[in-house]
Amino acid sequence: MNPSLFRFYLILFVSHFCLFTCQAQEPTEVREALGRAVNFFRTRVANRGGYVYQYSSDLSKREGEGAVGPDTIWIQPPATPAVGRAYLTAYQYCHDPFLIDAAKEVAQALIWGQLESGGWDNQIEFSSDERSKYRYRNHAGLPVQIGEQSNDKKRNTTTFDDNKSQSACRFLMNLDQSLAFEDDAIHEAVMYALNAFCKAQYANGAWPQRYTHFTSAKSKGTSLRASFPKDWPRKYPAEKYGEYYTLNDQSICDTIMLMLDAWFIYEDPRYLTAARRGGDFLILAQLPEPQPGWAQQYDQKMHPVWARKFEPPAVTGGESQAVIETLMTLYRRLAIHREDVVKYLRPVKPALDYYRRSLLPNGKLARFYELETNRPLFFDRDYNLTYEDDDLPTHYSFIVSSKIDRLQRQYDELISTPVEKLGKPATMKAPRRSSASSRKVKQILDQIDSRGAWVEKGRLKYHGSDDDTAKVISTKTFSENIISLAEWLGSSEQD
Repeated sequence: MNPSLFRFYLILFVSHFCLFTCQAQEPTEVREALGRAVNFFRTRVANRGGYVYQYSSDLSKREGEGAVGPDTIWIQPPATPAVGRAYLTAYQYCHDPFLIDAAKEVAQALIWGQLESGGWDNQIEFSSDERSKYRYRNHAGLPVQIGEQSNDKKRNTTTFDDNKSQSACRFLMNLDQSLAFEDDAIHEAVMYALNAFCKAQYANGAWPQRYTHFTSAKSKGTSLRASFPKDWPRKYPAEKYGEYYTLNDQSICDTIMLMLDAWFIYEDPRYLTAARRGGDFLILAQLPEPQPGWAQQYDQKMHPVWARKFEPPAVTGGESQAVIETLMTLYRRLAIHREDVVKYLRPVKPALDYYRRSLLPNGKLARFYELETNRPLFFDRDYNLTYEDDDLPTHYSFIVSSKIDRLQRQYDELISTPVEKLGKPATMKAPRRSSASSRKVKQILDQIDSRGAWVEKGRLKYHGSDDDTAKVISTKTFSENIISLAEWLGSSEQD
């Protein structure tokens, strides 16, 4: 046979075989797997509707940012709010009632973990002894009102670090909207949180990394611009940094996006004002030429400052990319409503040009650039500042991926798009079933066990190195898989 003809028939055979195997699963099989997985997580994995990051395959060991017991759940994604959002997203795709019921269980866990200060801490405790150490709003089953905060030593710290309070509030907002605002407990918890976050905003538009009392939400000079300090300590000063204006880990950017979404959902101008003030802070926080980027955190003089012992005063190549994206989102979402939002675009071009000039030889960005000299800064394993990157600690990303090309494309598209075509956030599109999604679903079905669990190779970080920790159940994997299954079920047939 002619070799070219043979290759043609081989490709044809493989294509038909792949199509057959991809379409082998039936909707009933996919729906059964989805129901089994959700039931397993709700009845065997969850604690009062809440979750942590990972579990041993036999569920005897659990961990978030550390080993935790059976009466502790975790907030930071991919834990409790992220799982709740996965349930809600899956429901929006295929409308199975058990998914909205699962989302409500997550909401109840978060409501029981909401602090009197309005948001959430790193975790939620359910044992009586541990729970008594916190000022939960629902500690005695009765919600309190903003302004009733007590001055005792119980923990009452709302944290914006790592998208904790923002992700919890966003999930509750989205669920509130899906329930047509008819669940009083969920709606009230959202209103309490959003109002508290507005009260916690500094006068210049920033937010702290965390707060306990609203009286700390003050700032000197609402229009003070970021500048370089005359000098800064090269040794870690070990000072508290929770009240600094914090961009680290996208804290302020996540809060701005939360407020934008809250304004869209509830049409309350207070949330629009909070988002705009947050954007105004991002403009103020841009450092001057020749380094028109952003630092991870600032003091009240708007100088970059230390946070943890591996986070020096510096221009950051990491969080700054999120700042650029947030500024463009503010412009995109608000341009049709306001004439003065072009101010959110003005910092973008000089920042993109600066970070392009600052790329490392490998095309990535340093997490930190020395103030004024722009030399990349690193730490050795003893946490001494250095210009060398050959002895880095392994727990932190001192070199980060560059999104400059993608951000440049977004910027170019924005400035060439008529204002009337901008506005609302993207809505969920009706999915279409493809051969790729069918292959993915088949793989997910092949990997689920009889309980409804996806067990994968991994390692629990905080439980030693025993063999029983070498396989894990991951909440991240669970969330991704149930969304994929539900999306496939809710999609229209492939053409």
